[in-house]
Amino acid sequence: MGDLELLLPGEADVLVRGLRSFPLREMGSEGWNQQHENLEKLNMQAILDATVSQGEPIQELLVTHGKIPTLVEELIAVEMWKQKVFPVLCRVEDFKPQNTFPIYMVVHHEASIINLLETVFFHKEVCESAEDTVLDLVDYCHRKLTLLVAQSGCGGPPEKEGSQDNNPMQELQKQAELMEFEIALKALSVLRYITDCVDRQWSVSQAPWLAHLKRMQRLHPVCWFLSPGKLQQFKGSRWHTVAPSEQQKLSKLDGQVWIALYNLLLSPEAQARYCLTSFAKGHLLKLRAFLTDTLLDQLPNLAHLQSFLAHLALAETQPPKKDLVLEQIPEIWERLERENRGKWQAVAKHQLQHVFSPSEQDLRLQAQRWAETYRLDVLEAVAPERPHCAYCSAEASKRCSRCQNEWYCQRKCQVKHWEKHKKTCVLAAQGDRAK
Repeated sequence: MGDLELLLPGEADVLVRGLRSFPLREMGSEGWNQQHENLEKLNMQAILDATVSQGEPIQELLVTHGKIPTLVEELIAVEMWKQKVFPVLCRVEDFKPQNTFPIYMVVHHEASIINLLETVFFHKEVCESAEDTVLDLVDYCHRKLTLLVAQSGCGGPPEKEGSQDNNPMQELQKQAELMEFEIALKALSVLRYITDCVDRQWSVSQAPWLAHLKRMQRLHPVCWFLSPGKLQQFKGSRWHTVAPSEQQKLSKLDGQVWIALYNLLLSPEAQARYCLTSFAKGHLLKLRAFLTDTLLDQLPNLAHLQSFLAHLALAETQPPKKDLVLEQIPEIWERLERENRGKWQAVAKHQLQHVFSPSEQDLRLQAQRWAETYRLDVLEAVAPERPHCAYCSAEASKRCSRCQNEWYCQRKCQVKHWEKHKKTCVLAAQGDRAK
């Protein structure tokens, strides 16, 4: 890894040990910000480790110290903050923060956690270490995939371009909406990795994983609507029309959907407990139209799914089963909502006064810490693809010379984007000078 190593093994161990859950009112506080920065470092280090294939120390540390349940709780907590508290902040008319970046970091926190989970859940022992919180994670994925289906039906996520008349909080709302779509794609990957564990986990602890399997099977209707066959592809935070010659090429999103469906339908334990109603049969048989020879060449295992569907067409349907009197249910969302019910306004007011109205000096100190966390050489190394223009999302080769954070395809786009980028650019540049 050489010069690109972000954390030494001892440093990573300290950061993982220190991970904890925060109450909603403390999100954005100094202690919370420190943990967010630590999570970003762990996130980038995990991606670097996976990229160079030199062991997975972050994944091992998270399992050893039992921190996967903590990450799941933090993930759901920030999801709730975004749904319950963030809209209250956006409605406050006289709230005109000097800089919205402190709020943006809380909004971005969900993306940071789900990205880390996507990286480490590739390993089945991580899924085991989630214990009962895997039920909460499956429910979380269900909520995100439902959002993905809804946005796909509307033609994709919101566009990046916005009106120059928007105030900073409105711009932040637009960024949050766009981020939601990308979070949903990460949730789809996490769900797919969980489906890989259905048979493996059965012998470990049957009761929790029976409930887990039941909830996973309820995701079938969502997966049907996510099934491939669209003429557009989401890439680089935008929808792109797929050329006719590329329409049969399997994308990562399509592949995750097919593998998740394969695991949920063909694993022995899932088949033994799957209730084949006429509704389920009708929708599953629609998948046959997408199982083309080209697709089977790219994912040969889907030939088993094709055979399953051929037999399914001749099978008799079943009435709904009621084989469970008691069922384990997720509890994190319900518990957090119960603890904070009726307090959303108070939480927002507290954060307005004590968290999201920092002084100029505090902003400069925070900017210095952000610059140290988001090292450009590491960010480029972990980027899944070439950078894209911050204005039009085309492939970019030019970087803002002042802050070195944003990319553009041409000067024309940089000029058009300057009104939005100006405040962040100045702050980042001040942070670099402070170093």
